[in-house]
Amino acid sequence: MKRVLALTGLACAIGFANMGVQAADYVAGKDYKVLDNPEKISGDAIIVREFFWYGCPHCYALNPHMEKWAKSKDKDVAFFKTPAALNPVWEASARGFYAAQLLGYENKTHDALFDAIHKDGKKLFDQASLANWYASQGVDKKKFNSLYNSFAVGTKIGRSQAGAKRYQLSGVPAVVVQGKYVVSGESAKVPKVVEFLVDKVRAEK
Repeated sequence: MKRVLALTGLACAIGFANMGVQAADYVAGKDYKVLDNPEKISGDAIIVREFFWYGCPHCYALNPHMEKWAKSKDKDVAFFKTPAALNPVWEASARGFYAAQLLGYENKTHDALFDAIHKDGKKLFDQASLANWYASQGVDKKKFNSLYNSFAVGTKIGRSQAGAKRYQLSGVPAVVVQGKYVVSGESAKVPKVVEFLVDKVRAEK
């Protein structure tokens, strides 16, 4: 009987521990930032944007955690990778990202470019080096260069810059949830806070 009670007590302890994990309560100002003037987003989808720069080691560390989260996110969540273009060097990387995206290569080249820079030590921060690297991944170099300075890519760059300004971003990585909450960091905790905020937005709707 004592053994049964002991096992029951252990089961309860494990149950309460799991409840604690599931009901983690993250705090504004500590785990995430609440924007003073949040963006008004219409529609049913909950928008999550990850701002990054390929040369950023913290973005590289966060990338696999966000990739894992993106594969298991709920269907009402729309996730967008958004290359920050806060200075000319970052803008070059952003233009490369959008050119590759328009050519249908985003999923194939995103992780690979992070690895090329941070694992292989390649300096891929200007149009010429990016064009050569993307070409090595199967991207048509002529089409890439044509899109790099195109109106279509320029429009996306403008939106990225406007978003960074609206969300008061001074650095990366930064994950913005529904244009209202900003999560910083590079650990596996980030997607957990993002998921907490997604649930919060869902409850606020």
